Amino acid sequence: MHTRNLATAALTLAALVSGTAMAQTPATASKVEKCYGVALAGHNDCKAGAGTTCAGSQKIDYDGSHWKNVPAGTCTSIKTPNGHGSLTPT
Repeated sequence: MHTRNLATAALTLAALVSGTAMAQTPATASKVEKCYGVALAGHNDCKAGAGTTCAGSQKIDYDGSHWKNVPAGTCTSIKTPNGHGSLTPT
């Protein structure tokens, strides 16, 4: 599998896992953005402030101070039980 196809497949899988499966073009598939409040406990991508370490440190689902990388342009359309994803900590 070519690197470009592998990257597209990985981002598509990430979108499916986070509930945001969306059509992606090769140009947008390689771009991601930090999306706060959408990660499940233990599935955040890196630290979010005091008392956290890094990936997987989130203790509760949809904590607005933790972020997860999502395909660029999709964050604010991701719906959670606590509302939509945010491009800034909440």
